[in-house]
Amino acid sequence: MTPADPAVDSLHVSSETAPLRQVVVHTPGEEMALVSPANAEDLLFDDILFLEEAREEHAMLVRLFEAVVGRGDAVLQVTDLLRETFDLPDARTAFVESLTERMPYRNFEAYEEELKALDGPALLRFAVTGQAPFPVSAQPIPNLLFTRDLSAVVGGHVLVSHAATAARAPESVIMQTIYRHHPRFAGLDDRIIELPADVSFEGGDLLVVSERVVMIGQSERTSLGGVMAVARQLLDRTSVEHVVMVNLPKERYCMHLDTVFTFADEDTCVVFPPIIEEAYDHAFVIEALDGEAHDLRLRPYRTVRDALEDVTGRRFTFVPCGGSDPVRQRREQWTDGANLFALRPGLVVGYDRNRRTYDALRAEGFHVVDAESFLDFYGDAAASSSDRIAVRLSGNELSRGRGGPRCMTMPLVRGA
Repeated sequence: MTPADPAVDSLHVSSETAPLRQVVVHTPGEEMALVSPANAEDLLFDDILFLEEAREEHAMLVRLFEAVVGRGDAVLQVTDLLRETFDLPDARTAFVESLTERMPYRNFEAYEEELKALDGPALLRFAVTGQAPFPVSAQPIPNLLFTRDLSAVVGGHVLVSHAATAARAPESVIMQTIYRHHPRFAGLDDRIIELPADVSFEGGDLLVVSERVVMIGQSERTSLGGVMAVARQLLDRTSVEHVVMVNLPKERYCMHLDTVFTFADEDTCVVFPPIIEEAYDHAFVIEALDGEAHDLRLRPYRTVRDALEDVTGRRFTFVPCGGSDPVRQRREQWTDGANLFALRPGLVVGYDRNRRTYDALRAEGFHVVDAESFLDFYGDAAASSSDRIAVRLSGNELSRGRGGPRCMTMPLVRGA
């Protein structure tokens, strides 16, 4: 079992763009090969991914992280964390009991004893693929690829997501089990925030603007109750003072806030204009009334920009996903043009196919380069470079899953 590095806090994120130190990902595997036309809709997929090519594309993303961060444990695979967690009998028992409680409609209790009797590797395979040596009814979880939605680290606390859909419910149980039982997170119990069972919240809807400000989308996947529950916990338990809530259309094309809004550096954001710049009266700031988090107030704003600039005291540059053409904006938003991931301020990665978005970044002073060339030219020097760089990652297969680089990454630690 890989121990935690004692030189690095196990959890700390106070900015979307502070230098990346450690991130959790999931390279797609056997579970993705179990998606078929018969079950794709139930599993929230619009298309069938070519697994081998998707794995190659994801491996390049991992190479980028490892080169820039320059640490042996820069990238953690969620299945490795779960495998190590399942080395502990108590963790296996807790997982089965939580899964049974979370998904009563699956009737797991009929095989509860058999599931508890599985060894670590067998239980891991069941958790990810739904496959077991007895006829228990379970589905694979191909959405594990999008680790961003499993939890969100804010400051030194972590919010465990409460998935909105049955297809993703096991993922919430997986992260809860890892945080509660993996030795890497020992001693963090008082910093784990779990939400009420009657709300939904997924990590793609939360962006950390600064130590004092976060943004949360009220979306297809995060309910209003989820937004309020998260806001109340953050205002009460962390240094957050303002929560900017953005009311999104409840549609698949913008299922999370990060599908229409991400940060390229502290003051530069890539946005989908029809929702972020051309829609009005859908932004609110949530704050604790008289310093008491149980009593909240909502202040309405005409635009997202107005709300964000008011609570931060900063001016922001909004770069349009897809450029200025409305058709291109919609095409490239569909293929995650607004879903960029920052490895440090001014160093972002997105999908190569979103060319007009890259043109817009180039106009803002970003040097645009493909992933292979970036690794050859910059390598580990990119972390200390001050150049503004937008890296193009080949994502023809990964983009079929309807999630970009930010969706596929869950930072645990950011900072100098």
